[in-house]
Amino acid sequence: MDVERIGTDLQDTLVELTDLSLQAKQLHWNVTGRHFLPLHEQLDGLTDEVRAAADAVAERAVALGYAPDGRVGTVAKESPLADVVGGRVADTEVVAHVVAVLGTVVERMRRRIDTLDELDPVTQDLLIGIVAGLEKQRWMFDAQQA
Repeated sequence: MDVERIGTDLQDTLVELTDLSLQAKQLHWNVTGRHFLPLHEQLDGLTDEVRAAADAVAERAVALGYAPDGRVGTVAKESPLADVVGGRVADTEVVAHVVAVLGTVVERMRRRIDTLDELDPVTQDLLIGIVAGLEKQRWMFDAQQA
């Protein structure tokens, strides 16, 4: 088993999920507009789901003998996600941003799923489950743009 390669995929996933959870919480605190309340609650659900996924990813890395790094400096330096704006954010901007960053995370995780096929089906299965949840979240946020 190529622990370094699998660990690197898990580390990249951990960084993205950690950043996504922090962004969701930031938006949760600062969303404004007519759809404040449902978005405020929906962002809390997203945060909880993504934090649980990040924990599962980090624990899988440890189980394989790879040391995950979820420090804020690492996440800030390595995350490929678009930054969330500071301050109050209109509900329509929140939805558009969340859809975009979820799309980025899903796309990158799907590439990892493909490469993990022969490397480690257990890790692949973990990521497949996480992507299923993220795609559902993306759908529910995206439906609000119609």
